Amino acid sequence: MQASGTAGWLRVASDGGVVLSLHIQPGAKQTGFAGLHGEAMKIRLAAPPVDGKANAALCAFLAQFCGVPKSAVTLVSGETSRAKRVRIDAPQSAVVDKLRALG
Repeated sequence: MQASGTAGWLRVASDGGVVLSLHIQPGAKQTGFAGLHGEAMKIRLAAPPVDGKANAALCAFLAQFCGVPKSAVTLVSGETSRAKRVRIDAPQSAVVDKLRALG
């Protein structure tokens, strides 16, 4: 189910978690959101795409941004790809408004 008022990159799971479709650019100068890339939210990561460092940095960045523990953020798909799906296990109201403001 897509959260109302958002693009397809932000979906609410049937159990209340949030699933994000992301396009990742590892090895950037700094970590941050970079707008939409097709139907995905683009995130630039300063971490290199080596030994899972970019994936760990992505989960830590999203946890900090959403105000949830790192353990609440899990990579659903795209471990070795720039196209990733990430799940945030937190009450919908706690994260959707923050993410909706991005686009």
